[in-house]
Amino acid sequence: MILDPVAPLWVLGAAGAVLVTFAAWRLARSRVAPERLGWALRILAVLLLLVVAARPVIPADSVQRARTSGGLEVYIVVDTTSSMAAEDWADGSPRLDGVKADIEQIVTGLEGAGFSLITFDAEAVQRVPLTTDASALLSASGVLSQEITYYSRGSSIDEPVALLGDVLDEAEGENPGQDRVVFYLGDGEQTAAREPGSFDAIAPLITGGAVLGYGTTEGARMRQFSGYVAPGAPDPDAYIQDFSSGEPTDAVSRIDEGNLGAIANQLGVSSVHRDAGTSLAPVLAGLDVGDVSVTDGDSGTRTELYWIAAIPLGLLALVELAGLVSALSEARGALRRPRAEGIR
Repeated sequence: MILDPVAPLWVLGAAGAVLVTFAAWRLARSRVAPERLGWALRILAVLLLLVVAARPVIPADSVQRARTSGGLEVYIVVDTTSSMAAEDWADGSPRLDGVKADIEQIVTGLEGAGFSLITFDAEAVQRVPLTTDASALLSASGVLSQEITYYSRGSSIDEPVALLGDVLDEAEGENPGQDRVVFYLGDGEQTAAREPGSFDAIAPLITGGAVLGYGTTEGARMRQFSGYVAPGAPDPDAYIQDFSSGEPTDAVSRIDEGNLGAIANQLGVSSVHRDAGTSLAPVLAGLDVGDVSVTDGDSGTRTELYWIAAIPLGLLALVELAGLVSALSEARGALRRPRAEGIR
């Protein structure tokens, strides 16, 4: 731990000594218990204020390494519709758990590449613009959740086409000739009342990638998601309902290998069914990250500790303020009494 004071330490020490000495003198002269307690709390407040002003911090352990790549750009497209909450991944966990595990494999296997994350449900959103900061991509993917059930109006597997096309066009304009790959992660289930559009327009903009499919042909139920609690709520009955028969029953989602295969054919990449515990190494093996250089970057984020003292200092300030308000109220009352007596 080190100190990063807001003023020279000798200035803080001198000011603190004066304030503590004065408060200690008043404490020694006080004869009433509430008054003695008040001055004792003021001494504590001065000491806490000195700690805050000294700003103790834990410095970063090491200098971060900035990694730059002159090669591969990786665009990860993730289906976050309600069907991706179907519990047919490992040990009955939702499909999105498999997606998160595979994204980590992609980032690890293609270390040094640039990454971007796009998700889609009712609309497509670029969650992470292209970056070589793999930790940013992993942080964003680690908190992915299904769409809020109440807003679900049917999903279409082609929802990301327009946004993905715009992002890739812009990237080509900025860095012509760069190798770009797309990984589409989803279950292929089309619930919108229309035929899905094509990914043909994306194919000329990329040099590879894969379509990764999640789910089983038997299918599984999907938990509801309100947006206020974590997905996978503990309520065992909180499943999405199917009212198509007129009676509510638990809705079931199934993987659509045909749709996933069609997307893969349109993109000109392979389609791979994913299972827990299997490696993506064969899928990543043919991808060349390109030239990667590592340079010293800024030091890592340090940990500020002044807030530990600032919390009780704030509470003491509130106590002092309450006492001041009470004293002012009593003083005003004392001034009014003689005036009232004079009128009588």
